[in-house]
Amino acid sequence: MDKLRVPALVDMAKDNALQEISGELDKLERHVIRQAPWKAFPYKPDVSFAIAYTGDTILLKYFVEEKSIRVGHHTDNSAVHEDSCVELFIAFDDDEAYYNLEFNCAGTCLLGYGKNRQDRQLIDSRHIRKIRREAVIKSLADSNDQLITWELTMAIPPGVFVYHPISSLKNRQCRVNFYKCGDKLPEPHFLAWKGIAAAVPDFHLPEFFGHLQFV
Repeated sequence: MDKLRVPALVDMAKDNALQEISGELDKLERHVIRQAPWKAFPYKPDVSFAIAYTGDTILLKYFVEEKSIRVGHHTDNSAVHEDSCVELFIAFDDDEAYYNLEFNCAGTCLLGYGKNRQDRQLIDSRHIRKIRREAVIKSLADSNDQLITWELTMAIPPGVFVYHPISSLKNRQCRVNFYKCGDKLPEPHFLAWKGIAAAVPDFHLPEFFGHLQFV
């Protein structure tokens, strides 16, 4: 896919209950996160996402099934990548700098901004609290393996992107990548929506972002 086209939910108000938003996202196309660029980390959980928008708010839902989960962080802007974690990295228009939004399976969020891994600053947690999040975790028996299925639904308002005044997302162009990781899980893994060419696991490589448009 050359460009991910994000549909508008025209009849959905941005302040609708997350359960209702989750149900609407269930009806949309799911995009699979399955690129495992590093041979030392071959494990590939089953991960996908659905994305839409309404007005100025991004609506996003992740669907994950994996062998085990970890929830060690409960405070925003903590090291959630060590847990069962899904991530969205997004750069607006042609900006070099990008936001990294990282969430563990309990909904705890880390939010940063900058041009690369070294040049980053954390966004104050008072802005993170504007992100509405609903995490659902349940276990499923599959053959002889016990798998854990979890979902995370979120509504990301424009106030989160503190360096970009956004009044409407319609026709907005972005560069993005979507990730799944779990650095401290029994089987550490690093999956990407768009492939990455690097010697070691590193998501902070915007040259490998894909393209997205809110339509």
